[in-house]
Amino acid sequence: MNRKHFLSSFLVAGLPVPGWSALVSDEKDPAAPILPRYLKPGDTVGITCPAGSITLEEIQPAMIQMVEWGFNIKVGDTVGKKDFTFGGTDEERARDFQQMIDDPKVKAIMCARGGYGFVRIIDKLNFTKLAAQPKWIIGFSDVTVLHCHLNRNYGIASIHSKMCNSFPDDWNKAEPIQIETILSIKQALTGQKMKYTAPVHLQNKPGRAEGTLIGGNLKLIETLAGTKSDLRTTNKILFVEDTGEYLYSIDRMFWNLKRTGKLEKLAGLIVGGFKIKPDDVGEEFGRTLQDIVLDKVKEYNYPVCFDFPVGHQRNNYALKCGVVHRLTVSTTEATLREI
Repeated sequence: MNRKHFLSSFLVAGLPVPGWSALVSDEKDPAAPILPRYLKPGDTVGITCPAGSITLEEIQPAMIQMVEWGFNIKVGDTVGKKDFTFGGTDEERARDFQQMIDDPKVKAIMCARGGYGFVRIIDKLNFTKLAAQPKWIIGFSDVTVLHCHLNRNYGIASIHSKMCNSFPDDWNKAEPIQIETILSIKQALTGQKMKYTAPVHLQNKPGRAEGTLIGGNLKLIETLAGTKSDLRTTNKILFVEDTGEYLYSIDRMFWNLKRTGKLEKLAGLIVGGFKIKPDDVGEEFGRTLQDIVLDKVKEYNYPVCFDFPVGHQRNNYALKCGVVHRLTVSTTEATLREI
């Protein structure tokens, strides 16, 4: 993410599952991944703004579509609030998200939009009730903070996907790729096994891997290094995406992954969409995204897939973080399948 200010480290509060330590040890992950209950007609989806602001009018298309899917909607207090770029003050956003976590009638929480702000409130949240009664939390970009925190500390699965601000105003006029990606949210929420195919890329590294799927926005994964939300990557399939970054900055972020050991024992690596800023004249970096990645993983034998349909782009499909998947990369295609 291209943001001017990131906190390089922060303390994350929230109580653990009974019987677990407040911070899971570095040696092992939480127990087997915990899947929240899949949704059925009549269940309630809460909408809240833990980061950027959005109006009630702007989330109407998402509300209408989810009602057509059979769900009820609970609109959070932060929808329509604005504190400069944020959807309310830190205290208001934390209180609204906490209320969604604690409300037993809310079976899933959709973040209305990304932007910036989750890192400012996550240490204010208490995850006791979420650990006791897990529910699906949906979003991407800035919501990577929460995906990483849940995976690291609780093993609770979550959904990396588009949010309310990406639903089409007119479903009948929407492009097929927009419809497919939005429908993938419903499929993930209702328990369908997910499978995606990426186009062949000549610089893919063939292979096959199985492991828990983790990841999200590369800048935020870098930002969380050394914190209680830092991802463990051993034997996992890591996916990354980003937007608005220079190539030299992406190179620096991949060096962070390498130097913190996140690339060494991966099962597989998925590189999604990267919207790259053009180099300044006279300051050309001289390497492509693929050059950057392959340089960092050249001594490792796991599969690497480029141009996967996830990220700040139209073909941004819903992925179940914290769920075991199989990645198969061949000379004809690359597939990611939930198993």
